[in-house]
Amino acid sequence: MKLTTIFFLLFSPILATARPLGSDVAGLLDYAREHNPELSAMRYEADAASLRVAPAGALPDPVLRTELMDITNQGSNKPASLLPSQVGGTRYLLMQSVPWFGRRDLQSELAQAQLTQAKGQTSATWADLSGKIKSAYAMDYYLSGSIRLTRETLDLMNSLEQVMQTRYANGLGTQQEVIRAQVEQTDLHAELIELENEQHHVQVNLNTLLARPAMAQLAQPETLRPIPLLPDYASLAEKLRARNPQLQVAASRINEAEKRRDLAYKNRYPGFTLGVAPTQSGSTVKSWDLMVEFNIPLQQESRRSQESEAEAMVVASAARQQTLINQMLSQLSISVSGLDAARRTEALVANRLLPQTGLTYQSALTAYQNGRVDFATLLDAQRQILKVRRQQLKSKLEAQLRLSEIESLLGEEL
Repeated sequence: MKLTTIFFLLFSPILATARPLGSDVAGLLDYAREHNPELSAMRYEADAASLRVAPAGALPDPVLRTELMDITNQGSNKPASLLPSQVGGTRYLLMQSVPWFGRRDLQSELAQAQLTQAKGQTSATWADLSGKIKSAYAMDYYLSGSIRLTRETLDLMNSLEQVMQTRYANGLGTQQEVIRAQVEQTDLHAELIELENEQHHVQVNLNTLLARPAMAQLAQPETLRPIPLLPDYASLAEKLRARNPQLQVAASRINEAEKRRDLAYKNRYPGFTLGVAPTQSGSTVKSWDLMVEFNIPLQQESRRSQESEAEAMVVASAARQQTLINQMLSQLSISVSGLDAARRTEALVANRLLPQTGLTYQSALTAYQNGRVDFATLLDAQRQILKVRRQQLKSKLEAQLRLSEIESLLGEEL
Protein backbone atom coordinates (compact mmCIF):
# COMPACT_ATOMS: atom_id res chain seq x y z
CA MET A 1 0.00 0.00 0.00
CA LYS A 2 1.33 3.44 -0.91
CA LEU A 3 2.24 5.96 1.76
CA THR A 4 -0.24 8.49 0.38
CA THR A 5 -3.05 5.93 0.71
CA ILE A 6 -2.04 5.17 4.30
CA PHE A 7 -1.94 8.89 5.13
CA PHE A 8 -5.39 9.39 3.62
CA LEU A 9 -6.89 6.49 5.57
CA LEU A 10 -5.37 7.66 8.85
CA PHE A 11 -6.03 11.35 8.64
CA SER A 12 -9.10 11.66 6.41
CA PRO A 13 -11.46 11.73 9.43
CA ILE A 14 -9.49 14.64 10.86
CA LEU A 15 -9.36 16.47 7.55
CA ALA A 16 -13.07 15.90 7.04
CA THR A 17 -13.99 17.49 10.37
CA ALA A 18 -11.78 20.55 9.88
CA ARG A 19 -13.92 23.52 8.91
CA PRO A 20 -12.53 26.12 6.50
CA LEU A 21 -11.48 29.38 8.12
CA GLY A 22 -14.32 31.86 8.00
CA SER A 23 -17.19 29.38 7.96
CA ASP A 24 -17.87 29.83 11.69
CA VAL A 25 -16.84 32.28 14.37
CA ALA A 26 -15.25 29.65 16.64
CA GLY A 27 -12.54 28.91 14.08
CA LEU A 28 -11.80 32.62 13.67
CA LEU A 29 -11.43 33.08 17.43
CA ASP A 30 -9.11 30.08 17.73
CA TYR A 31 -6.95 31.39 14.90
CA ALA A 32 -6.77 34.90 16.39
CA ARG A 33 -5.88 33.53 19.82
CA GLU A 34 -2.80 31.89 18.31
CA HIS A 35 -1.72 34.42 15.69
CA ASN A 36 -2.71 37.95 16.68
CA PRO A 37 0.54 39.87 17.38
CA GLU A 38 -1.01 42.44 19.75
CA LEU A 39 -2.40 39.69 21.96
CA SER A 40 0.95 37.91 21.86
CA ALA A 41 2.72 41.13 22.87
CA MET A 42 0.37 41.56 25.84
CA ARG A 43 1.10 38.01 26.98
CA TYR A 44 4.84 38.62 26.85
CA GLU A 45 4.41 41.85 28.80
CA ALA A 46 2.48 39.94 31.47
CA ASP A 47 5.26 37.36 31.60
CA ALA A 48 7.80 40.15 31.97
CA ALA A 49 5.75 41.68 34.80
CA SER A 50 5.67 38.32 36.60
CA LEU A 51 9.46 38.18 36.47
CA ARG A 52 9.69 41.56 38.20
CA VAL A 53 7.88 40.43 41.36
CA ALA A 54 10.72 38.49 42.99
CA PRO A 55 13.46 41.09 42.32
CA ALA A 56 11.23 43.90 43.63
CA GLY A 57 11.35 42.55 47.19
CA ALA A 58 14.97 41.44 47.17
CA LEU A 59 17.78 43.17 49.00
CA PRO A 60 20.12 45.24 46.84
CA ASP A 61 23.45 43.65 45.98
CA PRO A 62 26.13 44.02 48.64
CA VAL A 63 29.18 46.19 47.96
CA LEU A 64 32.76 45.10 48.55
CA ARG A 65 35.44 47.77 48.88
CA THR A 66 39.18 47.14 49.13
CA GLU A 67 41.58 49.81 50.40
CA LEU A 68 45.35 49.36 50.04
CA MET A 69 46.88 51.50 52.82
CA ASP A 70 50.49 52.66 53.08
CA ILE A 71 51.55 51.10 49.78
CA THR A 72 55.14 52.36 50.34
CA ASN A 73 55.47 50.84 53.82
CA GLN A 74 56.22 54.23 55.38
CA GLY A 75 58.65 55.11 52.59
CA SER A 76 60.88 52.05 52.97
CA ASN A 77 59.82 50.46 49.70
CA LYS A 78 58.83 51.68 46.29
CA PRO A 79 55.20 50.91 45.37
CA ALA A 80 56.27 48.18 43.00
CA SER A 81 53.85 45.56 44.28
CA LEU A 82 50.20 46.10 45.10
CA LEU A 83 49.58 42.69 46.56
CA PRO A 84 47.68 42.94 49.87
CA SER A 85 50.46 41.11 51.71
CA GLN A 86 53.16 43.46 50.35
CA VAL A 87 51.72 46.80 51.45
CA GLY A 88 51.49 48.35 54.88
CA GLY A 89 47.86 47.28 55.36
CA THR A 90 44.74 46.27 53.48
CA ARG A 91 41.24 47.08 54.62
CA TYR A 92 38.24 45.18 53.25
CA LEU A 93 34.78 46.68 53.63
CA LEU A 94 31.69 44.59 52.90
CA MET A 95 28.49 46.69 52.96
CA GLN A 96 24.81 45.74 52.67
CA SER A 97 22.00 48.26 52.28
CA VAL A 98 18.87 47.44 54.28
CA PRO A 99 15.62 49.36 53.62
CA TRP A 100 13.33 50.38 56.46
CA PHE A 101 11.10 47.66 57.87
CA GLY A 102 8.24 46.73 55.53
CA ARG A 103 9.57 48.59 52.52
CA ARG A 104 10.64 45.45 50.71
CA ASP A 105 7.21 43.89 51.23
CA LEU A 106 5.58 47.00 49.82
CA GLN A 107 7.84 46.94 46.78
CA SER A 108 6.94 43.28 46.20
CA GLU A 109 3.22 44.05 46.57
CA LEU A 110 3.59 46.97 44.15
CA ALA A 111 5.15 44.66 41.57
CA GLN A 112 2.33 42.15 42.18
CA ALA A 113 -0.24 44.88 41.54
CA GLN A 114 1.51 45.73 38.28
CA LEU A 115 1.45 42.04 37.35
CA THR A 116 -2.31 41.91 38.00
CA GLN A 117 -2.68 44.99 35.84
CA ALA A 118 -0.69 43.41 33.01
CA LYS A 119 -2.83 40.26 33.16
CA GLY A 120 -5.96 42.39 33.14
CA GLN A 121 -4.69 44.27 30.10
CA THR A 122 -4.16 40.94 28.34
CA SER A 123 -7.71 39.86 29.15
CA ALA A 124 -9.05 43.26 28.07
CA THR A 125 -7.15 43.02 24.79
CA TRP A 126 -8.62 39.59 24.09
CA ALA A 127 -12.14 40.73 25.06
CA ASP A 128 -11.86 43.66 22.65
CA LEU A 129 -10.33 41.56 19.86
CA SER A 130 -12.83 38.72 20.18
CA GLY A 131 -15.70 41.22 20.25
CA LYS A 132 -14.49 42.81 17.02
CA ILE A 133 -14.12 39.40 15.37
CA LYS A 134 -17.62 38.32 16.44
CA SER A 135 -19.10 41.57 15.15
CA ALA A 136 -17.21 41.39 11.85
CA TYR A 137 -18.26 37.77 11.34
CA ALA A 138 -21.90 38.66 12.01
CA MET A 139 -21.68 41.49 9.50
CA ASP A 140 -20.08 39.14 6.97
CA TYR A 141 -22.96 36.70 7.51
CA TYR A 142 -25.51 39.49 7.06
CA LEU A 143 -23.91 40.69 3.83
CA SER A 144 -23.56 37.14 2.51
CA GLY A 145 -27.26 36.56 3.17
CA SER A 146 -28.20 39.90 1.60
CA ILE A 147 -26.20 39.03 -1.50
CA ARG A 148 -27.96 35.68 -1.71
CA LEU A 149 -31.40 37.31 -1.35
CA THR A 150 -30.56 39.92 -3.98
CA ARG A 151 -29.46 37.24 -6.44
CA GLU A 152 -32.63 35.25 -5.81
CA THR A 153 -34.71 38.36 -6.37
CA LEU A 154 -32.73 39.11 -9.52
CA ASP A 155 -33.48 35.62 -10.87
CA LEU A 156 -37.15 36.12 -10.07
CA MET A 157 -37.19 39.50 -11.80
CA ASN A 158 -35.57 37.90 -14.83
CA SER A 159 -38.38 35.34 -14.92
CA LEU A 160 -40.95 38.10 -14.56
CA GLU A 161 -39.36 39.96 -17.45
CA GLN A 162 -39.79 36.89 -19.63
CA VAL A 163 -43.44 36.79 -18.62
CA MET A 164 -43.77 40.52 -19.44
CA GLN A 165 -42.23 40.03 -22.86
CA THR A 166 -44.54 37.10 -23.60
CA ARG A 167 -47.58 39.13 -22.55
CA TYR A 168 -46.38 42.11 -24.58
CA ALA A 169 -45.86 39.90 -27.64
CA ASN A 170 -49.40 38.57 -27.25
CA GLY A 171 -50.85 42.06 -26.85
CA LEU A 172 -51.73 41.52 -23.17
CA GLY A 173 -49.07 43.80 -21.67
CA THR A 174 -47.30 47.03 -22.40
CA GLN A 175 -43.76 47.85 -23.36
CA GLN A 176 -43.56 50.06 -20.27
CA GLU A 177 -43.95 46.98 -18.06
CA VAL A 178 -41.06 45.23 -19.81
CA ILE A 179 -38.86 48.29 -19.42
CA ARG A 180 -39.90 48.60 -15.76
CA ALA A 181 -38.78 45.01 -15.14
CA GLN A 182 -35.45 45.68 -16.86
CA VAL A 183 -34.91 48.86 -14.79
CA GLU A 184 -35.62 46.89 -11.62
CA GLN A 185 -33.01 44.32 -12.62
CA THR A 186 -30.47 47.07 -13.23
CA ASP A 187 -31.13 48.49 -9.76
CA LEU A 188 -30.65 45.04 -8.27
CA HIS A 189 -27.35 44.62 -10.15
CA ALA A 190 -26.13 47.96 -8.75
CA GLU A 191 -27.23 46.94 -5.27
CA LEU A 192 -25.43 43.62 -5.65
CA ILE A 193 -22.20 45.39 -6.56
CA GLU A 194 -22.49 47.59 -3.48
CA LEU A 195 -23.12 44.60 -1.19
CA GLU A 196 -20.19 42.65 -2.62
CA ASN A 197 -17.91 45.64 -2.17
CA GLU A 198 -19.03 46.05 1.43
CA GLN A 199 -18.45 42.34 2.09
CA HIS A 200 -14.95 42.70 0.66
CA HIS A 201 -14.23 45.48 3.16
CA VAL A 202 -15.55 43.37 6.05
CA GLN A 203 -13.40 40.40 5.07
CA VAL A 204 -10.33 42.63 4.78
CA ASN A 205 -11.05 43.85 8.29
CA LEU A 206 -11.40 40.26 9.49
CA ASN A 207 -8.06 39.33 7.95
CA THR A 208 -6.46 42.30 9.67
CA LEU A 209 -7.83 41.17 13.03
CA LEU A 210 -6.48 37.68 12.33
CA ALA A 211 -3.06 39.03 11.27
CA ARG A 212 -3.49 37.57 7.77
CA PRO A 213 -2.84 39.18 4.39
CA ALA A 214 -5.63 41.55 3.41
CA MET A 215 -6.64 39.53 0.36
CA ALA A 216 -6.34 36.10 1.98
CA GLN A 217 -9.27 33.85 1.17
CA LEU A 218 -12.02 33.39 3.75
CA ALA A 219 -14.84 30.89 3.48
CA GLN A 220 -18.41 32.11 3.28
CA PRO A 221 -20.01 32.28 6.75
CA GLU A 222 -22.39 29.40 7.31
CA THR A 223 -23.93 29.68 10.76
CA LEU A 224 -24.48 32.21 13.51
CA ARG A 225 -24.01 31.50 17.18
CA PRO A 226 -27.22 30.65 19.03
CA ILE A 227 -28.52 33.48 21.20
CA PRO A 228 -28.64 32.29 24.82
CA LEU A 229 -31.28 33.20 27.35
CA LEU A 230 -29.81 36.00 29.45
CA PRO A 231 -30.20 36.28 33.22
CA ASP A 232 -31.74 39.43 34.62
CA TYR A 233 -29.92 42.75 34.41
CA ALA A 234 -28.94 42.73 38.10
CA SER A 235 -27.14 39.39 37.70
CA LEU A 236 -25.36 40.60 34.58
CA ALA A 237 -24.33 43.80 36.35
CA GLU A 238 -22.90 41.78 39.21
CA LYS A 239 -20.94 39.64 36.76
CA LEU A 240 -19.67 42.77 35.04
CA ARG A 241 -18.36 44.21 38.30
CA ALA A 242 -16.60 40.96 39.16
CA ARG A 243 -15.18 39.86 35.80
CA ASN A 244 -14.80 42.79 33.45
CA PRO A 245 -11.09 42.96 32.46
CA GLN A 246 -11.00 46.75 32.31
CA LEU A 247 -12.46 46.99 35.80
CA GLN A 248 -9.81 44.54 36.99
CA VAL A 249 -7.17 46.80 35.48
CA ALA A 250 -8.76 49.81 37.21
CA ALA A 251 -8.79 47.96 40.55
CA SER A 252 -5.13 47.01 40.15
CA ARG A 253 -4.29 50.64 39.38
CA ILE A 254 -5.94 51.66 42.65
CA ASN A 255 -3.93 48.99 44.43
CA GLU A 256 -0.75 50.21 42.75
CA ALA A 257 -1.50 53.81 43.76
CA GLU A 258 -2.10 52.70 47.36
CA LYS A 259 1.22 50.86 47.48
CA ARG A 260 3.02 53.89 46.08
CA ARG A 261 1.35 56.02 48.74
CA ASP A 262 2.49 53.62 51.47
CA LEU A 263 6.02 53.69 50.06
CA ALA A 264 5.92 57.49 50.11
CA TYR A 265 5.10 57.40 53.83
CA LYS A 266 7.94 54.91 54.38
CA ASN A 267 10.33 57.55 53.05
CA ARG A 268 9.91 59.35 56.37
CA TYR A 269 12.18 56.76 57.91
CA PRO A 270 15.86 56.18 57.17
CA GLY A 271 17.42 53.32 55.29
CA PHE A 272 20.49 51.59 56.70
CA THR A 273 23.79 50.36 55.38
CA LEU A 274 25.55 47.76 57.51
CA GLY A 275 29.20 46.83 57.00
CA VAL A 276 32.02 44.71 58.33
CA ALA A 277 35.66 45.69 57.72
CA PRO A 278 38.59 43.32 58.39
CA THR A 279 42.08 44.86 58.15
CA GLN A 280 44.96 42.77 56.85
CA SER A 281 48.57 43.39 57.80
CA GLY A 282 51.04 41.19 56.00
CA SER A 283 49.44 37.82 55.56
CA THR A 284 47.08 37.93 58.53
CA VAL A 285 43.95 39.82 59.55
CA LYS A 286 44.69 41.60 62.81
CA SER A 287 41.60 43.75 63.34
CA TRP A 288 37.88 43.84 62.61
CA ASP A 289 35.61 46.89 62.37
CA LEU A 290 31.86 47.22 62.17
CA MET A 291 30.00 50.12 60.61
CA VAL A 292 26.47 51.39 60.24
CA GLU A 293 25.33 54.15 57.92
CA PHE A 294 21.89 55.67 57.45
CA ASN A 295 20.41 58.53 55.53
CA ILE A 296 18.80 61.36 57.48
CA PRO A 297 15.32 62.26 56.11
CA LEU A 298 15.56 66.00 56.67
CA GLN A 299 13.77 67.20 53.53
CA GLN A 300 10.32 66.81 55.05
CA GLU A 301 8.64 69.43 52.87
CA SER A 302 9.64 67.49 49.79
CA ARG A 303 8.38 64.28 51.35
CA ARG A 304 5.06 65.81 52.34
CA SER A 305 4.57 66.88 48.71
CA GLN A 306 5.31 63.33 47.54
CA GLU A 307 2.84 61.94 50.07
CA SER A 308 0.13 64.38 48.97
CA GLU A 309 0.78 63.48 45.35
CA ALA A 310 0.42 59.78 46.17
CA GLU A 311 -2.83 60.40 48.05
CA ALA A 312 -4.20 62.37 45.09
CA MET A 313 -3.33 59.53 42.72
CA VAL A 314 -5.29 57.07 44.89
CA VAL A 315 -8.36 59.33 44.77
CA ALA A 316 -7.96 59.86 41.02
CA SER A 317 -7.69 56.11 40.37
CA ALA A 318 -10.82 55.44 42.42
CA ALA A 319 -12.72 58.18 40.55
CA ARG A 320 -11.69 56.74 37.18
CA GLN A 321 -12.83 53.31 38.28
CA GLN A 322 -16.25 54.63 39.29
CA THR A 323 -16.59 56.49 35.99
CA LEU A 324 -15.72 53.31 34.12
CA ILE A 325 -18.26 51.31 36.12
CA ASN A 326 -21.01 53.82 35.35
CA GLN A 327 -20.18 53.81 31.64
CA MET A 328 -20.11 50.03 31.42
CA LEU A 329 -23.33 49.55 33.35
CA SER A 330 -24.98 52.04 31.01
CA GLN A 331 -23.62 50.21 27.95
CA LEU A 332 -24.74 46.88 29.42
CA SER A 333 -28.29 48.19 29.83
CA ILE A 334 -28.33 49.45 26.23
CA SER A 335 -26.95 46.17 24.87
CA VAL A 336 -29.37 44.00 26.86
CA SER A 337 -32.31 46.10 25.69
CA GLY A 338 -31.03 46.02 22.11
CA LEU A 339 -30.68 42.24 22.20
CA ASP A 340 -34.21 41.82 23.51
CA ALA A 341 -35.58 44.14 20.84
CA ALA A 342 -33.70 42.28 18.10
CA ARG A 343 -35.05 38.91 19.27
CA ARG A 344 -38.62 40.19 19.40
CA THR A 345 -38.23 41.80 15.97
CA GLU A 346 -36.92 38.56 14.47
CA ALA A 347 -39.83 36.61 15.96
CA LEU A 348 -42.31 39.16 14.60
CA VAL A 349 -40.80 39.01 11.13
CA ALA A 350 -40.62 35.21 11.05
CA ASN A 351 -44.09 34.56 12.47
CA ARG A 352 -46.13 37.36 10.93
CA LEU A 353 -44.46 39.60 8.34
CA LEU A 354 -42.94 36.88 6.18
CA PRO A 355 -46.17 34.86 5.86
CA GLN A 356 -48.16 38.05 5.25
CA THR A 357 -45.85 39.37 2.53
CA GLY A 358 -45.75 35.93 0.91
CA LEU A 359 -49.53 35.83 0.71
CA THR A 360 -49.60 39.40 -0.57
CA TYR A 361 -47.20 38.53 -3.38
CA GLN A 362 -49.06 35.39 -4.40
CA SER A 363 -52.32 37.32 -4.44
CA ALA A 364 -50.79 40.11 -6.51
CA LEU A 365 -49.24 37.61 -8.93
CA THR A 366 -52.57 35.84 -9.45
CA ALA A 367 -54.40 39.13 -9.85
CA TYR A 368 -51.82 40.36 -12.36
CA GLN A 369 -52.08 37.18 -14.40
CA ASN A 370 -55.85 37.72 -14.49
CA GLY A 371 -55.44 41.38 -15.43
CA ARG A 372 -56.95 42.77 -12.22
CA VAL A 373 -53.83 44.72 -11.04
CA ASP A 374 -51.00 46.42 -12.87
CA PHE A 375 -47.33 45.45 -12.87
CA ALA A 376 -46.44 48.19 -10.35
CA THR A 377 -48.57 46.46 -7.71
CA LEU A 378 -46.84 43.14 -8.36
CA LEU A 379 -43.45 44.84 -8.22
CA ASP A 380 -44.27 46.50 -4.89
CA ALA A 381 -45.27 43.13 -3.45
CA GLN A 382 -41.97 41.62 -4.57
CA ARG A 383 -40.03 44.50 -3.09
CA GLN A 384 -41.86 44.05 0.20
CA ILE A 385 -40.75 40.40 0.38
CA LEU A 386 -37.12 41.37 -0.18
CA LYS A 387 -37.41 44.13 2.42
CA VAL A 388 -38.88 41.80 5.06
CA ARG A 389 -36.34 39.05 4.45
CA ARG A 390 -33.54 41.59 4.81
CA GLN A 391 -35.19 42.88 7.95
CA GLN A 392 -35.05 39.36 9.33
CA LEU A 393 -31.34 39.16 8.51
CA LYS A 394 -30.76 42.57 10.05
CA SER A 395 -32.49 41.57 13.29
CA LYS A 396 -30.21 38.52 13.49
CA LEU A 397 -27.20 40.77 12.89
CA GLU A 398 -28.38 43.18 15.59
CA ALA A 399 -28.79 40.35 18.08
CA GLN A 400 -25.29 39.06 17.35
CA LEU A 401 -23.77 42.54 17.72
CA ARG A 402 -25.52 43.13 21.04
CA LEU A 403 -24.49 39.67 22.29
CA SER A 404 -20.89 40.43 21.36
CA GLU A 405 -21.05 43.70 23.29
CA ILE A 406 -22.45 41.97 26.37
CA GLU A 407 -19.77 39.27 26.28
CA SER A 408 -17.03 41.89 25.91
CA LEU A 409 -18.40 43.72 28.94
CA LEU A 410 -18.58 40.54 31.00
CA GLY A 411 -15.20 39.27 29.85
CA GLU A 412 -16.59 35.82 29.05
CA GLU A 413 -18.84 34.02 26.58
CA LEU A 414 -22.42 33.32 27.53
